Amino acid sequence: MTTLLSPQRERWLLFTLAGIQFTSVLDFMIMMPLGPQLTQLFGITAGEFGFLVSAYTFSAGLSGLLASTYIDRFGRKRMMLTLFPLFGAAALACSLAPSYSWLIVARVASGFFGGVLMAISQTIVAEVVPFDRRGRAMSVVMTSFSVATVAGVPLALFLVSHINWHAPFLAIALMVVVLVIVAANTLPSLKDHLSAHPLGDAAPSLLVNLRLVLVDPNHLKAYAMSASMVFAAFAVIPYLTLYLQANAGFESNQIPYVYLFGGICTLVSARFIGRWSDRAGKAHAFRRLALLMPLPMLGMTLCAGLPMWAILGISSCLFVVMSGRMIPGMALIGASADPRRRGSFMTLNSAVQSLSMGLAALAGGQILGRDGAGNLTHYWMAALLGGGASLLSFVLASKLSLHGASSES
Repeated sequence: MTTLLSPQRERWLLFTLAGIQFTSVLDFMIMMPLGPQLTQLFGITAGEFGFLVSAYTFSAGLSGLLASTYIDRFGRKRMMLTLFPLFGAAALACSLAPSYSWLIVARVASGFFGGVLMAISQTIVAEVVPFDRRGRAMSVVMTSFSVATVAGVPLALFLVSHINWHAPFLAIALMVVVLVIVAANTLPSLKDHLSAHPLGDAAPSLLVNLRLVLVDPNHLKAYAMSASMVFAAFAVIPYLTLYLQANAGFESNQIPYVYLFGGICTLVSARFIGRWSDRAGKAHAFRRLALLMPLPMLGMTLCAGLPMWAILGISSCLFVVMSGRMIPGMALIGASADPRRRGSFMTLNSAVQSLSMGLAALAGGQILGRDGAGNLTHYWMAALLGGGASLLSFVLASKLSLHGASSES
């Protein structure tokens, strides 16, 4: 069930969704380079900081579980214009947080409203863009990750160093105000799914709708792939800044270079990966990148003692492969959904991803320790855990059945 738009309107739609994703990604990502400042300011351990990261993801997971029961009862535009402003209000609450406990509550609110935004965006792409062009379309939306790393995180850290750690969240709240106005004029209503229910005009109950999504074996395979895909990255990524400053000798003013160079590389590579996945097949592209993922992960966790240029090279490779997998990976997952329940499916997938991120961050935090000199220990073990999850996603990618993709391999 695809709603076709004119090329110009489709471009504006994709740019709008990329902007919405940018604020959501930046809101989540900015917590990780703030690790050293927040652990020192609030006097918390690496494990407690991991809980701060996980608070967002677990809340997003709960939000996704709840939203999966009702999201297909409303138009996509209506859902976006309801949840996105609430996400902006939660970002404002983060900017006002005076303590660790307040910040935990504010991050829970951010996750609750922001966790569903990605699912709605991916659902809209799946319902507007035909599958044979969806890799390129998804790459446009996924460039939000690249722009967040190449521009968003360094600018946010600039605000932190010149004002305070509250300032980036206030900037996110202001961006949400602007994007809400833009989204109101560019998003199609996308209500066709409301009349495509298998039970005709009598919509099933919320729990029945959720059960219909969960009893589909293909959906369960997609969720397993999705969970392993994100677990791989978040066993390592939340602690990257802590490791670089404690073990690799990076100063706080050098951390933005990691995100700057990594973001530039992913910004350039995303379009190429999108075209490659359309040409060679999404499953083929994803499996190659998933198989490659453990190498830069392990390199990143063992880079202490290397010169700065070498560390930046390894971290940029990690960012490229990590974000690159998501382009064909999310195209595969979106195409595996029953079109009649794609909104519920994608929202539940967002919950699965969020919960997997939270579990990965907690697992990584439990693995890590500190030696007498203050260095992080056992970081490489977190990379092995993440690498195993990436290999599992490699296996699961070949098990999916895809809707509207007869030529996909």
